[in-house]
Amino acid sequence: MSKGVSSLMNLLMVIFALIAILSLVSAFKSIRNKNVLALLFGVASFAIFGWFVVMTVLNQGYPPTHH
Repeated sequence: MSKGVSSLMNLLMVIFALIAILSLVSAFKSIRNKNVLALLFGVASFAIFGWFVVMTVLNQGYPPTHH
């Protein structure tokens, strides 16, 4: 694959990791504010984006290599 696609994948991984971290922070803030719906969305976002980041790193490594 081209170098542009690889750099885009690196950027996408970083963005998804930041989303996962920020959603975890928001989940902790929602516990403090006793907001159940925000807690649900924060934990769900962390689980989905975090799982994507972890499995991509395990499958392709960082920086991602394309087969």
